[in-house]
Amino acid sequence: MKVIDLGRMGYQDAWDIQLEVHEDVMAGREDVLLFVEHDPVLTLGANFHEENLLLTPEQYKERGIDVIRTDRGGDVTYHGPGQLVIYPIFNVANHGKDLHKWMRDLEETMILTCASLGIEAHRKPDVNTGAWVGNNKIAAIGVKVRKWVNLHGIALNMDPDLSAFQLINPCGIVTHGVTSLRRELGEAPDVASVKSHVAAAFEGLFAKTPPRVKK
Repeated sequence: MKVIDLGRMGYQDAWDIQLEVHEDVMAGREDVLLFVEHDPVLTLGANFHEENLLLTPEQYKERGIDVIRTDRGGDVTYHGPGQLVIYPIFNVANHGKDLHKWMRDLEETMILTCASLGIEAHRKPDVNTGAWVGNNKIAAIGVKVRKWVNLHGIALNMDPDLSAFQLINPCGIVTHGVTSLRRELGEAPDVASVKSHVAAAFEGLFAKTPPRVKK
């Protein structure tokens, strides 16, 4: 498993990189874990419902938030600075070839990451995919698997502007809230440390050799 940190990047630019890496992994190269923080953007998944956007596209644009349709699973979610977006471009055929197991494993990486930071996270299968702290989601998951190679991934809230989630019904959910590592820890997390914990969680579940981080 190779880890590549893209830093901060617009959603479309990161999508182009995902597609390039996807081709490489389909061709037999090693799994790649991409880290990125996006400029403010709402992404609309394959199960998007219009009523989950609480403003018009023009109003989002006025706030500096792009709105982009994608082919990942799920409804609408927010990405922005302070949120670690994790794209595991993995050959799922080498990790059980089971989409249900794949989703549970992705949840497990976030549960393990939170535990390593002193936060008890869990699943809420009766509500929505992801990792939760109490009744608040701390990590959202939405993927698309093409020819058994994954695209899209996980959004872990480190220290984003949580008020942005009030502009939508996150993942189509109106009965539960959203939280962050900062809110749960009481202070801003060290970003480099969070990335290290995430890489370790993926390594523990999926990799046979230590991850290599490339800037």
